[in-house]
Amino acid sequence: MSSLKEDSLSYHSKGRPGKIAVVSTKPTNTKRDLSLAYSPGVAEPCLAIAEKPEDVYKYTAKGNLVAVISNGTAVLGLGDIGPEASKPVMEGKGVLFKIFADIDVFDIEINTKDTEEFIQTVKNIACTFGGINLEDIKAPECFEIEKRLKEELDIPIMHDDQHGTAIITGAALLNALLVVGKKIEDVQVVYNGAGASAISCAKIMLALGVKPENLVMCDSKGVIRKDNPNLDANKQQFATSRDIKTLQDAMINADVFVGLSKADVVTPDMLRTMNKDCVVFALANPNPEISYELAMASRPDIIMCTGRSDHPNQVNNVLGFPYIFRGALDVRASKITEEMKLAAVYALANLAKEPVPEIVLLAYDEKNVTFGKTYIIPKPIDPRLITTVSPAVAKAAMESGVAKNPITDWEAYHNQLLNRLGRENNFIRALSDKAKQNPKRVVFSEADNYKILRAAQIVKDDGIAIPILLGNKAKIQQIIEENQINLVDVQIIDPMEEEVKRNSFAEILYKKRQRRGMSLHEAKKLMRDRHYFAPMMVEMGEADAMISGLTKNYPSTIRPALQILGKEENTSVVAGMYIMLSKKGTLFFADCTVNPVPSVDELVDISKLAHNAVKKFNRNPRMALLSYSNFGSASGDVPSKMSAVRERLKKEFPYMVVDGEIQANIALNQKLLNENFPFSELNGEPVNTLIFPSLSSGNITYKMLQELGAAEAVGPVLLGLKKSAHVLQLGSSIREIVNMVTIAVVDAQAKS
Repeated sequence: MSSLKEDSLSYHSKGRPGKIAVVSTKPTNTKRDLSLAYSPGVAEPCLAIAEKPEDVYKYTAKGNLVAVISNGTAVLGLGDIGPEASKPVMEGKGVLFKIFADIDVFDIEINTKDTEEFIQTVKNIACTFGGINLEDIKAPECFEIEKRLKEELDIPIMHDDQHGTAIITGAALLNALLVVGKKIEDVQVVYNGAGASAISCAKIMLALGVKPENLVMCDSKGVIRKDNPNLDANKQQFATSRDIKTLQDAMINADVFVGLSKADVVTPDMLRTMNKDCVVFALANPNPEISYELAMASRPDIIMCTGRSDHPNQVNNVLGFPYIFRGALDVRASKITEEMKLAAVYALANLAKEPVPEIVLLAYDEKNVTFGKTYIIPKPIDPRLITTVSPAVAKAAMESGVAKNPITDWEAYHNQLLNRLGRENNFIRALSDKAKQNPKRVVFSEADNYKILRAAQIVKDDGIAIPILLGNKAKIQQIIEENQINLVDVQIIDPMEEEVKRNSFAEILYKKRQRRGMSLHEAKKLMRDRHYFAPMMVEMGEADAMISGLTKNYPSTIRPALQILGKEENTSVVAGMYIMLSKKGTLFFADCTVNPVPSVDELVDISKLAHNAVKKFNRNPRMALLSYSNFGSASGDVPSKMSAVRERLKKEFPYMVVDGEIQANIALNQKLLNENFPFSELNGEPVNTLIFPSLSSGNITYKMLQELGAAEAVGPVLLGLKKSAHVLQLGSSIREIVNMVTIAVVDAQAKS
């Protein structure tokens, strides 16, 4: 069994099977709660809805509930696999709706291939939902199904396979033509593929201004021609009278190619026959009609789009469908009109021209991503998508007369959209993408462990890091074989077999520590310990970062890294920082793991280290020095200490945005802060970095938030070492190990 197959099956089956669940949104703790949720209290909203049916949106979840419906006849890359087998895909679509637009989903699989039966089934259940997303239904049935349901129901309905790709491609085309200086009414367009997605893409390009006589479509038999008597109605509208028969003929002097077919059907010679500054959409998945590398080598002047995330200009449906439904639901649209789809096209196109936010720059490891040949559509992790596309769709619904609940306060709506997801929900995805831009060599000092090896395989497969495994080779190989872990070609080093290198490392350690009481004999003995061997590999440039601590206590794992790598210049401490991912955004906690009761001097250095680390993550640090007191409201050692820290920081680093001493609730609540302490420089924007007065306060806080489910903790991120070394919490999960490797790679990138 391949590692991807094993991991995927485990992911879907472990714990509660599947990927989605129903969660109560109201209190259910008391008898009274239950009497309101169900009998007898539930009768009141039932009666209210019976009297006024529109109140179903007021008293139930209908307004935020979308059905993802399929019969499994055209599952992407898998074909006609049936309704049951399509369910994991439909659940996955529900996950995307939730994480990108906070839309709840029920997935519904219908066991019929009969068009009329499918339509009637959907009509019978439609009253449950605020909208319907049709998915993975084969052509030509999908055209009739969507058309009929849009005519016969009064809620937004969209077949994403048709319109999702069309909307993203339309936006990319507008911007590509802007970059190369061509007018849309002049360009010659060639399609390869004549399925649901291709036909919808062609329709939207015509709506944007492509002339019908300038568009040629090919299917598996060649150019779709008017002299073919066997064309169905969908293909007839794109038939050409030009004297061309093959894709190769059609490509000559074309300006735009759109591929929605299969891999490797386009050759370099075909590309070379296209016009100067041509635009190529090679959207077959997982492998495009021509590879990105081959296309760019053949025609350096082209603008290239694929469906892949590892190349520029990814055409990804997640840029569209969550936000289109979000806008449609929020104005209670009766349908998704052509005007609403075009509004999404223009919103996406315009967003790509705007300055790119820091979280996107972080993900792609670039100081400045700007509008141009390699950036003509927004990145999927762009947090502005929900506040750009959804309002545009909502406005278009209102203007086209299908909005039953028009928005009147657009600023309030903007804030509502922001609050649905949290302002920085893409943080870890952005870090992962940044790591992939320049993966580093990471040495694992405890590689004779299943969790470490599985994490190593994941970061290798995902292109996050290049793992190096330390430990007994036979034991590591046994674990790999027993668990079918794919770590082919990964370097395995057993320090016990490396006598020459061990002795060389020992000499270096001895020179570093000889005036700290260490003998050469002791240094040689220590080099048998993988927790010493690993940081020495980093020190000597044989690795870029190290991960350890899964099976050893924290202090004994930090000590070797400190002795070998040393502290950064101008710092007296090493500190531990946790990244807390919460609904309200990303917070940075320091110090939670290293310094028990830091002095004023040490807290100044901890604050400086945290400030610099947060900057590395492309955030502007806004730092609160925590205490049980607010600006002198109570006396004691802690308030005095934190107040002294602020004085030092403002004197030595006046550019820092930092204030205290301050209580945590005041620091994190802008309304309370402004009402009670309007003089604080933390007013205006949310605090994102918390400096704790002691290890115990920081450690208790992060663990409490983690266990209560209020935040996910990523870390600890070790601050203050000259090179990248990070220590896991005892017994970390595979997911936590992968997150720490990602942090280690990003840290190594910064330090190199």
